[in-house]
Amino acid sequence: MPQPLDAGAVCRWSRLALDALGAAREEIDAINVYPVPDGDTGTNLYLTVESAAQAVAAAEAGEPSLGEAARALAHGALIGARGNSGTILAQLLRGMAEVLAAAPEPATADTLRTALAHAADSARLAVARPVEGTMLTVASAAATAAAATPGDTAAVLTAARVAARAAVAATPEQLPELARAGVVDAGGSGLVTVLDALDAALFGGPPVETPRHRPPRGQVSRVSRPQPCADASHGDPGYEVTFLLDAEDTAIPPLRERLDALGDSLVVVGGDGLWHVHVHTQEAGPAVEAGIAAGRPHRVRITALAPTVAAEPATPRGRAVVAVLPGPGLAGLCAEAGATTLTVRPGERPGGGELAAAIASARAGEVVLLPNDKELWHAAAAAAEQARAEGVRVAVVPTRSPVQGIAALAVHTAERRFDEDVVAMTAAAGATRFGEVSVAERQSWTMAGVCQQGDVLGLVDGDVAVIGGGVSEVAALVLARMLAGGGELVTLVLGADAPAELARELTELIRQEHLGVDTVLCAGHQSVPLLIGVE
Repeated sequence: MPQPLDAGAVCRWSRLALDALGAAREEIDAINVYPVPDGDTGTNLYLTVESAAQAVAAAEAGEPSLGEAARALAHGALIGARGNSGTILAQLLRGMAEVLAAAPEPATADTLRTALAHAADSARLAVARPVEGTMLTVASAAATAAAATPGDTAAVLTAARVAARAAVAATPEQLPELARAGVVDAGGSGLVTVLDALDAALFGGPPVETPRHRPPRGQVSRVSRPQPCADASHGDPGYEVTFLLDAEDTAIPPLRERLDALGDSLVVVGGDGLWHVHVHTQEAGPAVEAGIAAGRPHRVRITALAPTVAAEPATPRGRAVVAVLPGPGLAGLCAEAGATTLTVRPGERPGGGELAAAIASARAGEVVLLPNDKELWHAAAAAAEQARAEGVRVAVVPTRSPVQGIAALAVHTAERRFDEDVVAMTAAAGATRFGEVSVAERQSWTMAGVCQQGDVLGLVDGDVAVIGGGVSEVAALVLARMLAGGGELVTLVLGADAPAELARELTELIRQEHLGVDTVLCAGHQSVPLLIGVE
């Protein structure tokens, strides 16, 4: 059913946009040519929206209004904006939020038209030297189509999405760098993904009608990786300088003028005393000094732009395994095995930035990342890309459960070649079936039927297989199902609230009914009563 454009829609939009950009991240990275062919536009957009989604999730607990949710979305994007594309996206979201905050709830079709137009205009004003064939062009096309389309919100948003997609397809005609590389604009493609997510949040419609990240057949041919343009910067490509800035509005015009003289790709977004500054420059120090003259810069980030000729790889500084774990017991177990661990609380999955920080804290030249949760795969991939840009060799083993992570860590051998080690760990994780016994937080539909709040759920490989009333009963049924296809080793990870007799009951069950199967017990202290692994 169509949903109103209200606070709930903004919350859904943030989550859907994050998922969609996570799925499209690598493809968008692969077509990143302009303004610098450094292959990170998809990652930057993902990390920007991740920050926005986290801000919305925090606001959602207080039952926000449409304006409050939209402002949280824009503020989160502003403080977490990455790269040129992420900074522009933050301003687009801010422009929409300014209109939505002043509108009645739910927003009407007229409000959406105005929001899209204000977003496109404010983004152009934020860029010192706007260039056609970029996400600015795509935003303007979407806004123009929306303004010319009568009808309801669905009609307006559909027109905006169709126009945006057509504008992306036409970007190679406007930017020679795109035509030479055989790609469409990466930032514009990401913006189409965000608009598609808004449509899905409101109407659940199909995300695309045509391929989003490729030009039309016969126009230009897409390459697997963009090649540096003939007129790309020569010699030292300089630095990307970004920072948040606390400053009065009157300080921004002189700052723009100073930074414009120092470099290019200048974008200054924000307002109400908080700004996000992005510039490419050969002189990182003077760029930061310009920020100091204007106000108080913080979260300063200086990144060397990728040279047109690949640099020699850094000498490895050893190998590390980084594991995300749901409880202190599991974290201690994996730390004893030599892993760097990141312990997470229930319902608070880490973002890409936090995972990247964990990778950096390992201080290794080669890192294997074990997310141990399917919902973390996109964030893990973005964190790995960020770490690779800083010279670290990273592989993500797609573990779906902590017990798969334990199995992978058990076969880790730092003396092997990196690729061989990753293959062995991936094989061990893939050969481990995983189960879980948890308690339903609300009524919902499952693969095993309808569960009520407080029911005990037994999951096998991520799907609910058993619904019951007691932990021991459900655990026995799950274990029987998992061992029906055979197994040599069962790992039982006991949660903080697991019944006192659970371990004894399950080990006795295995001893009596499954001869030759070994059992390993761990006190994981996680929030769910039991995790099960069968190898």
